[in-house]
Amino acid sequence: MVEKIFENWLLKFISLAFAVVLWFFVMGESRMEVNHIVPLEYENLPQGLMIASEVPTSVAIRISGPRAMQVNLSPGDISLAVDLTGLSAGVTSFKRLEESLNIPSGLKITRISPSYVDVKLDRVREREVPVRVVMTGEPAVGFMVKSSKAIPGKVAVAGAESELKGVSEVVTEGIDLTNVQESFSQAVAISYIGNYTDLKETKTVEVQVVLQPDPDYVPPQPEVETTEETKLEGETPK
Repeated sequence: MVEKIFENWLLKFISLAFAVVLWFFVMGESRMEVNHIVPLEYENLPQGLMIASEVPTSVAIRISGPRAMQVNLSPGDISLAVDLTGLSAGVTSFKRLEESLNIPSGLKITRISPSYVDVKLDRVREREVPVRVVMTGEPAVGFMVKSSKAIPGKVAVAGAESELKGVSEVVTEGIDLTNVQESFSQAVAISYIGNYTDLKETKTVEVQVVLQPDPDYVPPQPEVETTEETKLEGETPK
């Protein structure tokens, strides 16, 4: 039995080796398509400029190629970057992103979404704007707000120049005055949400609120109970 197995062993060995090579050849030539989500990076942003538009941070791609190459392809082998070198303020359209994809040769992109991206660059500026104090509720009856102020009274906002032009002030978070009877000061956060601008440094201010008695307030008079005795005292003798 053993002699039968090793009979013509050289010929059997060559046949086995040929079968193995043929298997790898068939697997290598078998093609398949695989979907990937690839991060989209923006490189070489010119100094003094910033991206001031909604831009995708990833793209969906479908890659076609030999099965063997697809199996060995890891997400780290695929990269996509938009080169912003030399651009000035304005909108630039980058088309045919698939041509910028870094994938091993032998693979082919059959679908990419989005296939292009528009990038708006804007100059980075900053300006100081006043802080407006926001108060809610009413002080206790008989009191009114004499004055309020934020310290510091102005803060710096920085970001895209086009958006910064429309920023005339920032406001504090609401301060509840309900039933308050005394002047006070407290730290309050500034409530500001910009699309492409933000508070540069100062994000909290001290707010001083001064209350005073309301000069127009007339306290309610106590009611006098009318009795028979008071009626008699009030009558004029005949």
